[in-house]
Amino acid sequence: MLIDTFVLLLPLFLLVAGGWLFGGRWKLSQETLLRVISDFFMPLLVFEALYRSEVSGDMILRMGLAVTFITLTLALAARGTATLTRSSWAALAMPVVFMNSGFLGIPLMDLWGGAPAMSLIIVYDQLSTVFLFTLGLFISTGGVNRRGFQAMLRSPILWAVILGFGLRFARVPVPEALLAAFEFGGTPAPPLAAFALGCSLSGSRLRFSREVLLGCLLRFGVGFLVGYLATMLFGISGLPRTVVIVAAALPAAVFSYVLPARYGTGGAAPRDIVVVSTVLAVFTIPVSFYLAELL
Repeated sequence: MLIDTFVLLLPLFLLVAGGWLFGGRWKLSQETLLRVISDFFMPLLVFEALYRSEVSGDMILRMGLAVTFITLTLALAARGTATLTRSSWAALAMPVVFMNSGFLGIPLMDLWGGAPAMSLIIVYDQLSTVFLFTLGLFISTGGVNRRGFQAMLRSPILWAVILGFGLRFARVPVPEALLAAFEFGGTPAPPLAAFALGCSLSGSRLRFSREVLLGCLLRFGVGFLVGYLATMLFGISGLPRTVVIVAAALPAAVFSYVLPARYGTGGAAPRDIVVVSTVLAVFTIPVSFYLAELL
């Protein structure tokens, strides 16, 4: 599992390295990169994936309750930690609350459990995306304020989530040619997000600050415990149980850096937590699988 995890993470490492090289050699506009990713490519990916999902309604409900519990509990944990340690709430919140359940979680579960596990992590990731572009936007814009509401309502990804779920459950037919076009257009979103992360690293030094240490501890340790509690509370067992527990302890999502960077909050810490937690995932992911099966 250790070697397999490294192989899964290798594409992410290569794309981050490519962004770092390009960002250091050429003056690429990070603002333009972030806007293109979050407002164009990602909405196409989200809509197509949600509309095609084949997971049952009952499991989607249970997964939704679990994701809600995990997200809100981690947000409270990040707030409490920031208050007790006098750390930056903006620096901790996004990478602690939101994990890489898409770009990393989907191929990881495909390797571990095949198509059944992969279909479950896709639903988990899509439900988490709803919070990423609602709660996450409030965090990234500095709190529940007019700016946050405006950013939420103007977010193409949020509307992609609403339309994807809505049209699927209402059984509104969408032409296959249009879905294929959305799938083709959405495929570059995760690689571009990793590339943008690498660009941000060029010309700056990775810092192992207190926020980075606390962020990684919360992301892995508290994330695992909260995921375990969620499966107990909402009666999730078997294959879905392992998927939820391991997903909750995955490294920080690349978009937990992308959104704060776009709105100018959090400083360098979200980026550093994403990079450090991704490197550590080579070790933490096998441990998460082992403990999930053991407990």
